[in-house]
Amino acid sequence: MQTSEAAVDTGAGAPTESRQLSPDAVPVGAPLAFPIVDSDGTLLFERGAVVIGAEEHRFLFQHFRPQRGDLSPASEDGSADALSTVKPAEPDSLTLKEMHLTIGALIGVRSQVGMGAPMHPSRIIGFAPNESLFVTPPLVDGKPMQLGVGENVEIVAIASQAVFRFVCTVDSVCQMPFHYLVLSKPGVVRRLRERKSVRVRASLPLRFGIDADGTGYESLGLVQSVSAMGMSFAAPWTVGEVGKHIRVAFTLRSKDLETLIETTAIIRNVQPGSTPGDLATHGIEFEKLNQVEQMALKVYVFDRIDDVIFWTSGPK
Repeated sequence: MQTSEAAVDTGAGAPTESRQLSPDAVPVGAPLAFPIVDSDGTLLFERGAVVIGAEEHRFLFQHFRPQRGDLSPASEDGSADALSTVKPAEPDSLTLKEMHLTIGALIGVRSQVGMGAPMHPSRIIGFAPNESLFVTPPLVDGKPMQLGVGENVEIVAIASQAVFRFVCTVDSVCQMPFHYLVLSKPGVVRRLRERKSVRVRASLPLRFGIDADGTGYESLGLVQSVSAMGMSFAAPWTVGEVGKHIRVAFTLRSKDLETLIETTAIIRNVQPGSTPGDLATHGIEFEKLNQVEQMALKVYVFDRIDDVIFWTSGPK
């Protein structure tokens, strides 16, 4: 006896429903009897939502792993995409002052010992007249990173108008009155093209509604890049013209932080597919973000600073 994807015979009693969905289990043009989530639990369609047509149905199964959101998750596995590294511009002769770094600025730190080490978060807590930096110890899994005096560290700093990369030497490791590091004056500073917003690659489900003043979400898109100010996403069709306001909802996950962002956005540019069946790409700029949402976006971008793909004067 054959079983459908929606039911699995356990061999003991009545068959149990499968969390994983097949294309046949998702109707087109009719309200869904259950919510649909991605493999990581991110909501794709609410119960009662409608998959509009064949294009959206195909898009759903091509770019996501749809599962029933009303059933308990089975064991999950996954893999992380390899991150590309930033290709810096040619070195500039910049001073600490010219970088416009501020106290409290978020930086990434990694030892120059070994290759391919990840960046670990730290913050600037002070500057010295000789351009030394006072920083909090970078954290590795919540614990201070072990660095020794004389060790060279690579720094990525996100300033208001650019991202900089430079090398410092650990001059002091201080324990009183609290744990902090003193870093030498930055060496040669590399500045990536100075622009308004840093963008990183992403692959996230995006729910959107074509009525900015509405309460629901009619369709689904795939986020391709994210900045603190906006994002680009692909959809099976052109959502609207430049200047149109839409509603968007998406979830950001960064280590211990998970934030649902629901806001309105304005379409800044649209690139329709060049051939039938191609996805349309949209660049949007967020309109209203609260402090929690702003911080979540900045943390998400910073966590992926080694996957920066371009710098732009606005969302594209």
